[in-house]
Amino acid sequence: MPAAASTTQLKLVRIKDGRRRRVSDALVVEEPLEIRVNGRPLTLTMRTPGHDHELAAGFLFAEGLVASADGIARCAVNPRNREGNVLDVTLASETEVDWSRLQQRFAGTSSCGLCGRESIAAIRRRIPRIRSRAAVPAAVLERLPGRLLQSQEAFALTGGLHAAGLFDLRGRLLVAREDVGRHNAVDKVLGWALLAARLPLDRHVLMVSGRASFEIVQKSQAASLPVVCAVSAPSSLAVKLAAAGGQTLVGYLREGRMNIYSRPRRVTSR
Repeated sequence: MPAAASTTQLKLVRIKDGRRRRVSDALVVEEPLEIRVNGRPLTLTMRTPGHDHELAAGFLFAEGLVASADGIARCAVNPRNREGNVLDVTLASETEVDWSRLQQRFAGTSSCGLCGRESIAAIRRRIPRIRSRAAVPAAVLERLPGRLLQSQEAFALTGGLHAAGLFDLRGRLLVAREDVGRHNAVDKVLGWALLAARLPLDRHVLMVSGRASFEIVQKSQAASLPVVCAVSAPSSLAVKLAAAGGQTLVGYLREGRMNIYSRPRRVTSR
């Protein structure tokens, strides 16, 4: 996605060193995206336009509605929405949807938030424990924030976007996605992997800008990612979920330092 597609120009007043100037600056585009499944509204998220099909595919995969790209028969922008902010997804005929369960889950998430121990138990029932034997040297992980930052074209213009990047165990960047929401950036990465038939990702590393939340860990575990790294801190619930799921969670990742919150043996000294 070109950086220009996710940014917009705005006139503003800038004061620097006591001098007042009128300048043009780039801002992140933030717009709603409604995802409809089989004609029924499923969710509404605020996102940065671009890679919307990947976002929808990744979201449906992380929520357990589809297990592969074959579960999606069609994905297209609703023709009645001129802004392109409504996405119609048609599932394959053999894909079953428990609408009552979905409505309960999304209603509970929006009204009261995730509920700690009960949420972890529910995820563990749905997502298998990660048993990957993948290992990655600490020196490789230390290079990931810089490589992810180099790929963030829109962030370089605006300073206002999150990013998620998928790396192999040698530190090679396979795909990077930017979005105003860090969980949306992760969904776009997972959607890319789903549509490219690259799942499971049990020999890969996910790197995210900002902090590692419960939601990011949940989504990454659905893809069997053994290692998740964040530039900033994880939340306490993210650490608990990572530990319960057999996942290595790294925070405060910088050149020369990192905190390993769970499964430290996957990060080797060489």
